[in-house]
Amino acid sequence: MKIINAAIIGCGAIHTCHAEAIRQNPASRLVAIAECDANKGQALAGQYACDCYTDYHEMLRDPYIDMVHICLPHHLHQEAILAALAAGKHVFTEKPVALNATEVKAIRQAVSHSGLMLGVCYQNRLNPSSQKIKALLESGELGNMLSIKAILSWSRGGTYYTASPWRGRFATEGGSLLINQAIHTLDLMQWFGGGIHAVKGIVDNHFLTDVTENEDTAMASLKLANGARGLFYATNGHSTDSPLLLEIHCEKGLLQLHHNALWLLEGESKTLLVNDQSPAGKTKSYWGDSHRQAIFNFTHTVLHPEEHHYTSLAEAEISLNMVEAIYRSSQLRQWITLE
Repeated sequence: MKIINAAIIGCGAIHTCHAEAIRQNPASRLVAIAECDANKGQALAGQYACDCYTDYHEMLRDPYIDMVHICLPHHLHQEAILAALAAGKHVFTEKPVALNATEVKAIRQAVSHSGLMLGVCYQNRLNPSSQKIKALLESGELGNMLSIKAILSWSRGGTYYTASPWRGRFATEGGSLLINQAIHTLDLMQWFGGGIHAVKGIVDNHFLTDVTENEDTAMASLKLANGARGLFYATNGHSTDSPLLLEIHCEKGLLQLHHNALWLLEGESKTLLVNDQSPAGKTKSYWGDSHRQAIFNFTHTVLHPEEHHYTSLAEAEISLNMVEAIYRSSQLRQWITLE
């Protein structure tokens, strides 16, 4: 069996999910990391028994590497993706794939020219609840979707931003709440709705004006491709991280995701369909097993190109366009149509 030799660029907190997933997968091997902090990089390389580079461009010259995982701050994604593709490496990147649509256009051209694969980590699509919702909607068992509501209330305080100064600045984060935390929820909403037609939204900064120049709160109305309407609210101003509250109203029932459990309400009956808990019974963390599964799926697709088990650039671009459209709508106070 062919083994994918993988490398990681950027060793911030999220890189551990990638490192462990690579090492747990019999089809992949972690052969190198790139980290600008030499001491940190050497310590991690010793832990992972792999090579370490302080300059990822030097690492990309190694023909032994097949795939690169990008775990960098948002504003560095495009440059690293383009460099990896130019070096002949498949790429799996954290979201967002880039800061804006202009950067995505350059990436799209590079992917097309290279013939390589680019996957984006939208792991929440792989949650058991998300998979169950998608299957039910596609089956038509509940009739047409009429509306979808999502409420995300998390907590991000001053230390979250001061620990990583690239956060909270539009030039380096591309926004704040929407592009960093809530983009996963927007992706699920449009995915369940078969795409997005138009959005109208408002963003503001209520509680975090001293640590971020961007929004800590956002709300939006969505016109989904399947004809349903979407209602979205998110904030980083809560005092704790509450589980996502999601409701989907269909002609023949109501799907409700509450406290990581998916319920089906039909008249007076209420049925538990699935929950997003680990086999041990503990609620999965924000970087739970679905993150590992997303990495496994992309590696599998690289080895079996005839199959498609990952979120592509075209799919990932939709939620990024939604983020940009909400920002623009907030300025113009009008509906923004998306292609």
